[in-house]
Amino acid sequence: MTPFRFLHTSDLHLGKRFGQMPEEARADLQQARQQTIATLARMAQEQGVGHVLIAGDMFDTETPSERVQRQALAAMGAATDLHWWMIPGNHDSAAAETLWAGMESHAADNTHLLMQPEPVEMTPGVHLLPAPCRHRFAGQDLTQWMDDYETPAGDLRIGLAHGGVLDFGSDEADGEVISPNRASSARLDYLALGDWHGAFTLNDRSRYSGTPEADRFKHAGRGQCLLVELTGAGQLPDVTTLETGAYHWQEQILQLTPASDVVAQLQALLPTRRAEWHHHLMRLKAEGWVTAPQRLALDEAVAQVAPEFCHFALEKSGLRSEHQVSDLDLIATNGALRAAAEDLMGAAEDARQAQGERDIASAALNRLFAYAQESSSSAEGEA
Repeated sequence: MTPFRFLHTSDLHLGKRFGQMPEEARADLQQARQQTIATLARMAQEQGVGHVLIAGDMFDTETPSERVQRQALAAMGAATDLHWWMIPGNHDSAAAETLWAGMESHAADNTHLLMQPEPVEMTPGVHLLPAPCRHRFAGQDLTQWMDDYETPAGDLRIGLAHGGVLDFGSDEADGEVISPNRASSARLDYLALGDWHGAFTLNDRSRYSGTPEADRFKHAGRGQCLLVELTGAGQLPDVTTLETGAYHWQEQILQLTPASDVVAQLQALLPTRRAEWHHHLMRLKAEGWVTAPQRLALDEAVAQVAPEFCHFALEKSGLRSEHQVSDLDLIATNGALRAAAEDLMGAAEDARQAQGERDIASAALNRLFAYAQESSSSAEGEA
């Protein structure tokens, strides 16, 4: 038979608000997410495939705005040479009757909403077995029915489902539970899974595509989809990863010591192409021990590069300070300010105190050092 090729994607989460992000980054990420349909259509056309399978969570909630719904449907309808096949996920389950009724009333002929666990023939000899999420938490394996469905010998069988598997887990607590052996027991040539936002190969015939536009540091890199080719019933699928995301998410560990060149180490972790920093989200976790001058240098270096990123976060909860007498001299050599600095240094190094109290004293001393350096720089500038 002629090989059957399609794109497998999931977890578009259109309408996601990104409420934990600053306003400007939030707007950028929302806009990129709304463009994923057009990106997938372009990818499908470039690869010469006529079908896109969406394994649940097209929308982030069961109540996406009318604007989000209609723009998504318009983008799918505009790709007249493609067929879109989608199931409700746990975020936009079939229980959201108003959502899916509205989608049905405005969907183009090439957009197929699979609301029941009933097989459909995508094209002659290719059967799609969908397992739509009926409720947000169904508490059962919705793919089990696939085992008992018979198809003509030699026809292809493709499963489409959303949820975690028994030995892997889910990106959503209490999500659906799918047997890791479903592809085998249901004689599927391929099982297209959704829910996990990063790509994951469960076995030779079962894969999570990941989201086409990354949305968290947990799944680093850019979003992607999968190009799947089935050459015949019983043959292993040929799967190729296609990068689709506009934004790259990255978390890095910056391990420091009092001997570190903190600026050089920071720069070594930055993406190589500076012109693309605006499409990067970076979370930098600083760990180890540093002196007050090093800490100040790190803060200043981050402040220099952060505005060029879509989002840049520096986490210093794992970073401790090593205080030296020479640091105190940079605050004040005598007087009340020096006495206050010495008291804070003593408290920060007092092993009899709880670690939390020592951390507070250390943070206060670091702040005092930074203020002293700012005041010194201002005075020099005025002079």
